[in-house]
Order: sequence, then structure tokens, then C-alpha cells
Amino acid sequence: MGGLRTLPWYVAGSQVLGVACVVITGVWMGHYRGGYAWDGSAQEFNVHPLCMVLGLVFLYGTQHPTHTLATVLVYRVFRNETKRSVKILHALLHMMALIISIVGLVAVFDFHSSAKISHMYSLHSWCGMLTFVLFFIQWLLGLGFFLFPWASAQLRSWYLPLHAFFGLLLLTMSVGSCLLGITEKLLFSIMETYSRFTGEGVLANTLGLLLVCFGVLVGYVVTREDFRRPPNPEEEALSVHFKTLSEGEIPSSP
Repeated sequence: MGGLRTLPWYVAGSQVLGVACVVITGVWMGHYRGGYAWDGSAQEFNVHPLCMVLGLVFLYGTQHPTHTLATVLVYRVFRNETKRSVKILHALLHMMALIISIVGLVAVFDFHSSAKISHMYSLHSWCGMLTFVLFFIQWLLGLGFFLFPWASAQLRSWYLPLHAFFGLLLLTMSVGSCLLGITEKLLFSIMETYSRFTGEGVLANTLGLLLVCFGVLVGYVVTREDFRRPPNPEEEALSVHFKTLSEGEIPSSP
């Protein structure tokens, strides 16, 4: 029980770090890079990093998938809610992250097209697109296997460890893609002054460190065994009953 008393502090710390990442990204793009627009200009590009940090890092990290060893923060916080209610909340947060990320991708592609810049040539763009595609696939599979379960219990049991693994992997890839993007943006924008510890460079480096700290803290919380969401008695009874029927046995009467 001692570990459970510390859970709110870990969750609060992760949320503070996540919000700080979003705010610093907003200040960087808003103050140092000229603000935001949707007209094909450099200001439209600024929508891209803000949306990706908000969607693929903060929102995704807050509800990072799976309810086994690597359970989502949402599952840890709402430990005593019914499993289906938590699944719906989990799916909705995932969908919000997906929509915001799509806006960010449209913004950068639109800017590149307007500025006659080639698409998808950098390591950042390759890693970022791979992360997004896997993120989308993970969401679709999660809906199919867990929220609207069409698969058998055996198939869901087989897929759950993969869902857990890719959940943590995608958060790691999201943070890594952001770090590549931060470095790329700094080298494109302030290459000549970056080494002089300019305010913009220090702010962007701080953002990178906070992103790493956010990812590490979320990873720690979701892999703590004593933070797992305990099944309630009704869910345990249904689980045993279903397993008994699926194995072809007749459940004993109480």
C-alpha cells in the first residue's frame, strides 16, 4: 500500500512535465518563430511542432496504452472504475491525440508545398511518419481487440503483450522524433548563433530535456507492478465464468 500512496505524486509530476512541454513549445513557436497562421507561411509550420508535442507526446503519454505490466496512466488513476468505462476514456484520449496529430501533419505538408520544399527527406520526417502510422494502427487494433471485441479470448490474450510493448515503444519513438525535430529546427533557424547559448537555443534544449523526463516518468509509472489497476470482484467473476465456458466445462453452482 505504500507504493499506492505515491501514485498521485507521480501522476501529478508527469502532468506538470507534460503541460510544461506544451507551454514551452507554444512559447518557442509563438515568441521566437513569429506565431501561428494557416496560410502556407512559416507561421503555419509552427502549428506542426505544437500539435505533435500536444498530441503524440502529452495526450498519448497521459493515456499510454495497456492494462498489463505497462498500463496506461488513465488505467492507473481510475483504478476502481469499470473496465469498459476506462477503455472508452482511453480510446477517446487516443482519438484526440490522433486528430491533433493529423492537424500537425497537414500543417507541415502544406507549408512544404507552399515553400517548394521537398517532403519526407529528413531522418526526423521518416521517424515521425513511422511513429504516426504505427500510432494509427495501434489505435485501430485497440478498438478491434478491446473496445469492440470481435476476437476470441485466446487471440486477445495473445495480442495484449504486443499492445503493451508497442504502447511504450510508440511513446519512446514520439519523444525521439521530437528531439530530432528540435535539433533540425534549431540548425535551420539559428545555426550561426546556436553555439552562443542564445535564448531560443536554451529554451529549445530545455524543452528536449523535459520531453525526456516526461517519457521516463510515464514509463516508470506504467511499469510499476504495484500501480496496476486491480480487477473488481464482478470482473473477476465474469472472467472466471467466461474462461470456464470457453474451455468447455460447466461452471459449478454456488
